[in-house]
Amino acid sequence: QVQLQESGPGLVKPSQTLSLTCTVSGGSMTTNGVYWSWIRQSPGKGLEWMGAIDSSGRTYYSPSLRSRTSIYMDTFKKQFTLQLTSVIPEDTAVYYCARDVNVKLTTRSRGSWGQGTQVTVSA
Repeated sequence: QVQLQESGPGLVKPSQTLSLTCTVSGGSMTTNGVYWSWIRQSPGKGLEWMGAIDSSGRTYYSPSLRSRTSIYMDTFKKQFTLQLTSVIPEDTAVYYCARDVNVKLTTRSRGSWGQGTQVTVSA
């Protein structure tokens, strides 16, 4: 069974770049038809899909975050990474990494999810 674990800083200052890594265990990152996503949930809001990467390295981004988001993967280390540039306080959220056969994942009833990591953007 695939397991995912997010890691990264819990506090980031405005205008800085947030970098989070998801480490995968118990499965392959090179399986075709599988997407590795980043999703976040801000206080009082629903899940927001940010983007995904597939086994070939092709990336897919939310239009609202495309200009600030990058996702890349290291299949040797079995990790994929989210970078979010020019963060603002509204980027404060719990960030999740996940795996599913759908490129856009917006419900926790599908796929495999990490436990999530809290990120606060504050000076």
